[in-house]
Amino acid sequence: MTTTGTAPGIDFSFGEDQELIREEVRRFAQERIQPGTRERDQKHEFPAAIIEELGELGLLGMMVGEAYGGAGLDALTYCVAIEELARICPSTAVTMSVSNSVCCWPIARFGSEELKKRILPPLASGGQIGGFGLTEPGSGSDISTMKTRARRDGDSWILDGEKAWITNAGAAGTYVVLAVTDPKAGKRGISGFVVPADAEGFSVGASEEKLGLKASKTATIYFENCRIPAANLLGEEGQGMKIALATLDHSRLGIAAQSVGIHQRALELAVTYAQERVQFGVPIAQHQAIQFSIATLATELEAARQLTYYAASSAATRKDAGRLASQAKVYASEAANRACAAALQIHGGNGFCEDYEIARLYRDVRVTTIYEGTSEMQRLVIARHLLRA
Repeated sequence: MTTTGTAPGIDFSFGEDQELIREEVRRFAQERIQPGTRERDQKHEFPAAIIEELGELGLLGMMVGEAYGGAGLDALTYCVAIEELARICPSTAVTMSVSNSVCCWPIARFGSEELKKRILPPLASGGQIGGFGLTEPGSGSDISTMKTRARRDGDSWILDGEKAWITNAGAAGTYVVLAVTDPKAGKRGISGFVVPADAEGFSVGASEEKLGLKASKTATIYFENCRIPAANLLGEEGQGMKIALATLDHSRLGIAAQSVGIHQRALELAVTYAQERVQFGVPIAQHQAIQFSIATLATELEAARQLTYYAASSAATRKDAGRLASQAKVYASEAANRACAAALQIHGGNGFCEDYEIARLYRDVRVTTIYEGTSEMQRLVIARHLLRA
């Protein structure tokens, strides 16, 4: 796939390995994931067996170096895999995305050599999945107001507090968690930790009843005198804000790619339905109003896809990669929401019925403008990058 005009010298032609991964993930999603997607959504059933198979395919340690059991792939290849999974099951896509981007990635980027060798191999192989503990009941976009505390006790750290809206909670074996280690230091008093699910004093609350992504686990996690080894400090003490912001900059690529995958499926469903549904003696695809809607859907899809690919391709090379990731995330997620709304409208009353796939996509896509930073926060990030230049 090639584009021109995005930026000088940018070419999104995929190499042979990337094409093979796209084809492999697409085939796996269609053959292995799709048959039970609706049933898992209705039962709120976490696809544990499928996630294990994703690990066997090398999709749970995509950006982890080969020395730690990962595939050592780049962000663009990762986004291609997310896109193909999200096209079939956004719940599975976000499960895989979170483990890769907000658990494996910060450990690989900021962890000590000992920590990486100890923690990353089981995550990369699919022996376990990961989670990320940042948001709290009273602390979302404003990280500086977090209440979770960590104090040093000999050769251990002890954590107290709670984290809300944690994807993979209850299924994850490892969590990257942010906590305040020096309350007087403000943003510079936050540190990052790697917390195993079997740590003393760690527990998981009841799964949330969400509007969408019902086959994905989301819950609150609790720390009550939770003791972890001192070696599980991620990076250096006081680096938590830096770790959190860098992680979110990177993880937004996955949400952009998830949005593109959902958008792609919404377009496919709209086209198929418009060609099959007959009104006034002809398929509704022959009516100009439907044609215009589908044309807009397709155009915004290509714009979202190219922006996401450009941001992913720039992740390791550009100083403003965080801005590009925010632009990709805000545009792709909002375009996908528009696409699902338009595709449901094309389905008419049938689109409001759970018998039709577009109803699930309409529910699943809604959160893409919220998690990993709301659209409002993305616009602030983008503006701040530009206005301080």
